[in-house]
Amino acid sequence: MDAAQSEPRPATQSDDACRTRVVLDIVGDKWSLLVVRHLREGPRRFTELKKAIDGISQRMLTVTLRSLERDGILTRTVHGVMPPHVSYELTEMGITLREATAPLLEWSVAHLARIDEARAAYDARTGPSAAS
Repeated sequence: MDAAQSEPRPATQSDDACRTRVVLDIVGDKWSLLVVRHLREGPRRFTELKKAIDGISQRMLTVTLRSLERDGILTRTVHGVMPPHVSYELTEMGITLREATAPLLEWSVAHLARIDEARAAYDARTGPSAAS
């Protein structure tokens, strides 16, 4: 093998564009953004997050927290008390993600009623099978 084959090739803009899809998966995941939103005021325990995020299962919350920890969005801290106490907190990068996505979450809350109305009107016009 010659030197040209063993050297890593430089990243291209196309590579960067493809890799951004991985990052956008975080933003596109409804549970991740809700976890990030609920950590805005500081560290939270698993049970606090579970209660605050309506509809998330224990398993999905665990998977989401692990994924966000792996991506450097939050940290998991085990406190040496009895019984053991685990808390989750946004990292600096997680804080910037929350700041970047806060307008999207606020827009969602502000427009929920209008979206519900639009869906009901659409379903009434097209029938229930078109909504699938």
